[in-house]
Amino acid sequence: MRSIDVCLTPALLNLYDIEDSIVVVIDILRATSSIVYGIDNGATAIIPVAQVEDCLSYAGNGYLLAAERNGEVVEGYDFGNSPFSYTTEKVGGKTIVLTTTNGTKALQMARERAHQVVMGSFLNLGALCDWLRAQDKNVLLLCAGWKDKFNLEDTLFAGAVVAELRKDFTHIDDSSVAAEDLYECAKGDLRKYLHKSSHSHRLAQLNIEEDVKFCLQLNICQAIPVLVGDALVALKD
Repeated sequence: MRSIDVCLTPALLNLYDIEDSIVVVIDILRATSSIVYGIDNGATAIIPVAQVEDCLSYAGNGYLLAAERNGEVVEGYDFGNSPFSYTTEKVGGKTIVLTTTNGTKALQMARERAHQVVMGSFLNLGALCDWLRAQDKNVLLLCAGWKDKFNLEDTLFAGAVVAELRKDFTHIDDSSVAAEDLYECAKGDLRKYLHKSSHSHRLAQLNIEEDVKFCLQLNICQAIPVLVGDALVALKD
């Protein structure tokens, strides 16, 4: 009996048995969206690290160093987690070392126990759901949230996955039902709905509305980043 669960914040992850589960890490604005886009655009690998200082150990070895805190690029680093920094011209054939406020933290927590860890975004929604449907594993959709708190955008994406996969899983928990209901309310105009979200307002203050719009595009990428060792790489069939 395959199950699909939604963990609404990393603070709740300890409540889930994920040793035999595929964990989909979700940080829509903007880490997992940028990771998906970067891998789809030919980045060799993206190495997630927990702390800004951890990036420095990779300096001088040909890596691109990316660090974001509170929505802004950390001074002295090549870029942050804007998807527009992850174009083919910038990241093709490169390895990026990345740390973000929420997404890389959730990833590091998931990797400690999960059977497998992959990245999800609206950009690769269709490809991700097709692949999850074909696996004989339980699925946990892990919302990165905002500093361990619930957020709307990650939950909406989790709801979109549940809506796609509902018929393929025999057990769906209440947080999945709630996430799907939210998605059904919002799917007609995701951007309009997310004007309600606190993170949307934070990002608006940083004048990066185009990033938000970009991250809400559906199915423009086929890549599914998967954690292999310490690096996120393109999943191979």
